[in-house]
Amino acid sequence: MLLDGPTIASLTARLSEVDRRRAARYPGGRGGRQPVHTCYVPASQIGPSTPREWGEQALAAMTEHGFDLSKDLTERVKAKLAREPVEDLRIDFEDGYGAPSTEDDDARYAAGCLVRWHAEGIAPYSSGLRIKSFDTPALRDRAIRTLDIFLETLRDLPPGFVITFPKVTAAEQVEVFAELLEVLEQRLGWPTGSLTFEIQVETTQSIVDSEGKLAIPAFITAGGQRVVGLHYGTYDYTAAVGLGAAQQNLAHHAADFARHVMQVSAAGTGVRLSDGSSNVLPVGDTAQVLAAWRVHYGLVRRSLEHGFFQGWDMHPAQLVSRYAAVFGYYRESLESDARRLAAYAARANSADSGGVLDEPATAQALSASLLRSVDCGAATAEEITQATGLHLDVLRAYHRRAAS
Repeated sequence: MLLDGPTIASLTARLSEVDRRRAARYPGGRGGRQPVHTCYVPASQIGPSTPREWGEQALAAMTEHGFDLSKDLTERVKAKLAREPVEDLRIDFEDGYGAPSTEDDDARYAAGCLVRWHAEGIAPYSSGLRIKSFDTPALRDRAIRTLDIFLETLRDLPPGFVITFPKVTAAEQVEVFAELLEVLEQRLGWPTGSLTFEIQVETTQSIVDSEGKLAIPAFITAGGQRVVGLHYGTYDYTAAVGLGAAQQNLAHHAADFARHVMQVSAAGTGVRLSDGSSNVLPVGDTAQVLAAWRVHYGLVRRSLEHGFFQGWDMHPAQLVSRYAAVFGYYRESLESDARRLAAYAARANSADSGGVLDEPATAQALSASLLRSVDCGAATAEEITQATGLHLDVLRAYHRRAAS
């Protein structure tokens, strides 16, 4: 005799609260486009046409030094640099900026430039600023003042605006910062929750707290829906764990450990991940530039293969190796990904399960990769539709796992 409904209900009643907590904590991936990079530009170097200038400098470097790419990939990278060279940009008031006495004026000027970029149609897909950390009272006061001036100068919040919160060491810092943003929204008359931020993971305390617990889950809880990203800080973190200068790089196992913690902590929460930077800049003669591009290209590919689809760029010429690596990564797998997704879609409507039997989770991953390739310009929507036989709306449904 089968169990009756009341018996089952009494046994499972307490799981309803577990279900509620899990749904609230792990709503799934964040929809929409994720930039492939974040370009950090010191506030003192910001000007009326910075995004366009980065593209022009990258194209000039590519023309002068060349890069060993296929004709198709070369044309795609050049087109990207001319059309949308910068996808995401942070106006930096922290490490890359220092502490000049002109910070008030720089904050006003840089915010005015951001307004102008949007008015002229050259603004990146997303943008914002990195403030100083909350490490000491002096830094906290300076960070809050700069942010206050910057936001007041904007007057209206531009689309895709995000704030970078660096060197976090305690959940209480995140909690206070989230409360500060609410106060600023109220003062400026902006909707509650409109100001969001990403946490920089660049201290040992942002990986393991003083009680031996993983720290990031508490950070995400403290910031709530305002936390939209976790950005790995290569050099501060590797220095903090005691590595020598020669070992402070993205490919070190210590960096892999930090990134794995970031992945596990953020999985299913909708909080996105970004890798750090390479300090080997493509400057100097052709041999030096090509060597730096090869290093950066390899690191970008490594990040992509580890599930980090965004990273930092610190110099205009790094855009060349960034897009070469990203476009090559997506185009190399495009045909096979499209074929597998098309086969999955066909099997979903038939009883035939021949060949590789992909799971819904794999269909989600295949769709995500193809959609990212369109977002960044590695492929067109028409190419993806032709290759899969599926409209992008179907891919988005698979990505949300709304289709079976």
